[in-house]
Formats: sequence, structure tokens, C-alpha cells
Amino acid sequence: MLSERILTTFLRFTNRRVLSLNVSRGVTLPPPRPGRSYMLYVHVPFCQRLCPYCSFNRFPFSEDPARAYFRRLRDEMRMVADLGYDFGSVYVGGGTPTILVDELADTLDLARDLFAVREVSSETNPNHLVPEVVDALADRVQRFSVGVQSFDDRLLRQMDRYDKYGSAAEILERLQGVAGRFHSLNVDMIFNFPSQTLASLNDDVAAIRASGANQTTFYPLMTSAAVRRSLARTVGRVDYAREHRYYQALCDGLEGAFEPATAWTFSREAGAMIDEYIVDYEEYVGVGSGSFSYLDGAIYTNTFSLKEYGDAIAGGRLSVSATRAFPRREQMRYRLMMGLFGLRLDKRAFRERFGVPIERGLPVELAFFRAAGALDRNDDEAITLTPRGRYLLVAMMREFFAGVNQFRDQARAALTPEERALLFGDGPGCGG
Repeated sequence: MLSERILTTFLRFTNRRVLSLNVSRGVTLPPPRPGRSYMLYVHVPFCQRLCPYCSFNRFPFSEDPARAYFRRLRDEMRMVADLGYDFGSVYVGGGTPTILVDELADTLDLARDLFAVREVSSETNPNHLVPEVVDALADRVQRFSVGVQSFDDRLLRQMDRYDKYGSAAEILERLQGVAGRFHSLNVDMIFNFPSQTLASLNDDVAAIRASGANQTTFYPLMTSAAVRRSLARTVGRVDYAREHRYYQALCDGLEGAFEPATAWTFSREAGAMIDEYIVDYEEYVGVGSGSFSYLDGAIYTNTFSLKEYGDAIAGGRLSVSATRAFPRREQMRYRLMMGLFGLRLDKRAFRERFGVPIERGLPVELAFFRAAGALDRNDDEAITLTPRGRYLLVAMMREFFAGVNQFRDQARAALTPEERALLFGDGPGCGG
């Protein structure tokens, strides 16, 4: 699609210019602003084995360092509470948040003691769909998101997931066994693997329909410089030319059972908790090594080093190691992207936030979407998208997260050789 290629080229150029970090030792988070709503993101960077395509901060699991990390994580939450922040929503990502379910339960219980938490989302992996995990979290977590990625055994083997998480049939059976235990059971999938066929993708969609899950998220395969070589070696090089065709196929396959909730999340019922917290919460605070906060138009990055993180929290300091303040125009673009990604941009809220109508703030961007046939509704109140526009937002978000991965790559550059070896799977478990 020509409009996708134009958009991708522009975003890659912009990301290289805008998405860079300023290392700033001693920086801390600003205090909360009265009347603002914030979300708390909690990062757990441990996995039993490391997937070749993953760009997040993650380390091989070892129990003693992981338990020490959870204790520091709870200390950091107390520091954030002391700054005056409150949160109605908590999202726990990884890594594998359920790697030590007792520690996760204690962390969620503390979050509810410290903040006015109404809803909790947590990620997990298929091998943790077992009674000891599900029973501990069913009353603590409202949205449980399972990273399946594919129901194709051949692809699972390519991703080194078959042996550690089970076959497609086993994963499907586990999902069906926990359906109904959580308010929202989401299944994370990836489409456009180099060796994926349309037949394989259609089988994935059929498995989702049969899983009992009431939500699914289909991410396009995304890369970063840090994992590009391992990704090419294990699953091949990504072909973006067919991405739109695969997206159309999965949308067609889900139609009738699921409705779009964001450009790449689909729910069985309207009003469900959606996958991406950045749609509902423009600003958020991240706790944990390798997490991000977005506050007052600036991003704050916590150190990716487990040792530096532990030392900072033990010393009574937040672990922010770098920051980047964005120009006003980039903040407007971010709001445009997140609003449209959530399928509806509130034009009145945009004007209230930035003091100008979007037509004056972002005339070129709106002209592009209009020319590309992306806009369905565009009146005084809101902008919504056509199916073509939804795919363009998939491409935008793919490039946005690839740009965020640039942040991660920059943050990793400060790691010691020993921690870099752990991060990319070349060393023993943390502390092992």
C-alpha cells in the first residue's frame, strides 16, 4: 500500500530525529498535577528462557535475585506514593510477571493498599495457566493477557516456544480451561512472521474463536536493532509488503465474533478492558528496571541494569537514568496517534489539552489521512477511522514501538558486559 510506505518512511526518519535519550544521572520524576489521571506500569524483567524477537528488558530467571527484585519493586511503589501519585489502573508487564506468583500477589496487594486501584492487568505465558497461578490471581487481576503468539507448531519451534510452553493443542486446551476465570482473558498473537502463510494465519484466527478468550490482540511482527540479527537467524527477515493483506485476513476471520477495540485489539463485547493502557491513559508512571514513565510531555527511563536498579532503590532513590522532553508538536502527534489507535480521537479534548484545534495544530497530518482514505467521521466532536485507516494506525504503532525500542537499545548500551551477556541469553541466570 503506497500510503503505508510513505507513512513508514516518514516515521522512521522522524523517529531517528526525535526518539533519543539524554542520560541524566540524578534526575527524578516530577510531582503529579492536580486533576490528572495516571496509570501505573510495573515491569518484571525475568523469563525462564528468552525469545529471539523480544526487545523488552528481560533477564534469565534465577529465584533469589528475582525475589530481591520484587522487594525493591514494592519499595519503589512506596516512593512513588510518597511523591503524591495515585492510580486507578495497574498494568504488569515483562518479562514474565507470573514467574513468582506469590511475589506478584504481594505486589498487587500492596498496590491496592497504596493506591485507589480499580483494575489490574497482568501478562503471563501459556505454561502458567495452571491452578497455582490462576487461583492466586483470579480475584486480584481483572484482565489476564496470555502471550501465545501463534498456534502453528512449526512457528512455535522457530520462536523457541514449543518446548517451553507446549504445543498449539496443549495451549488451546489450557486457554479453554481458564476461560471465564477473569473479567477479560486476552490472547496476544503476532502476525506477518516471515514463514507464516495465510493458511497458518487463518488457523490462528480459528483457534482464537475456539479458545473461549473474550479478547485478542494481533501485533505485527516488530524488530529493533538489538534483536534484528537473532530474529533473522531464527524466524527470517520481515516482509512488510504483505502486512496489509495479512491484517485484512485476520480482520475478516474475526468478524462476527470479535469487534475492533483498537487498531489491533479485538473484543467479543463492547466496553471491555482494552489491551493498550496508553489509549486510556495519556500519562503513566513506570516502576521496575527498564520501565518508562511519560509525564508532562517527557519520557523517563529507569535503568536497565538490575544492579544499578537495586542500588538506587536500596539508597532511597528512584532509578531514572535518562529522559527526553518532546516538543509540543510531537506531543500533539502522539495524542493524535493514540486517539486514532483507540479508534476515536476526541477533538474537543485535543483542543482543551493543546489550546488549538487539531486542524490548526496538525494540518499536514490530517491532510495525509484524508487523502489516504483513512477518515470515516470527521466533525466538530471526533475523528474515526475507515478499515483502511485502521491498518495505517497498525503501521504507525509498529513504527512507534520500533522507535521506543531505540530507547531500549540506547539504555542497554550502558550495561556491563556481564549484564549484556545475560540480556541476550549468552550467560547463566541472573546471579547463577
